[in-house]
Amino acid sequence: MTPEKFSAVLFDLDGVLVDTETIIGELWADIFTGHGLNLTPSEITRLTSGQRFEGVMQALDEQRGWKAPEDFLPMLDQRFNGAFSHVPSIEGAADTLRALQAAGIPFAVASNSEKGRLHMKLRGAGLADLVEPHAYDPSYVGGLGKPAPDLYLYAAAQLGAEPGRCLVIEDSVPGARAGLAAGATVWALLAGGHILPDDEAHLLELGAARVLHSHADLRAALEVQTLV
Repeated sequence: MTPEKFSAVLFDLDGVLVDTETIIGELWADIFTGHGLNLTPSEITRLTSGQRFEGVMQALDEQRGWKAPEDFLPMLDQRFNGAFSHVPSIEGAADTLRALQAAGIPFAVASNSEKGRLHMKLRGAGLADLVEPHAYDPSYVGGLGKPAPDLYLYAAAQLGAEPGRCLVIEDSVPGARAGLAAGATVWALLAGGHILPDDEAHLLELGAARVLHSHADLRAALEVQTLV
């Protein structure tokens, strides 16, 4: 599919625009250890990447028989809210967003992050002015996060774009599933610090049309130019 056929680009946030996954992984590791769950870094990445808190809790219950105590979710909110006042952006992310603006290609962010944390991360990475107001979280679609397609369908509608003519940029299996279920083309961008050796194979097997490893590669594939 040529760049001209994409009416809009829909980005995931964590691991695609902001490099928070390493921070998130370390935070999860500390929380899990404090609750008697000794998981390897790769197990934590598999369990948490692209997931909402509720999805992580469900997976822990199903896979390990561990049920969260009543105060667990409020504690998670407090711990995570304190972690994102300053976060690094993925190298070249701002350049990609500016290049899309210059090319007249609409874009939005659709993230499983809680609304307050979504905007906190954008501000902390210096991307808020480029993205807002087109930054959407599950609260816009009745709480239905990825892998359900609703969030990407909603983001496409807000840009006035047909989902089938949208490009979704993702780094996780739940996010890629959401983009594909929405009928969009999915490209995997594996540029963050949390990538596992078999991520590329998993995403291609799932249906990602291509795998890219930097925002420079993404701009080249879209044929949009970095502004100087």
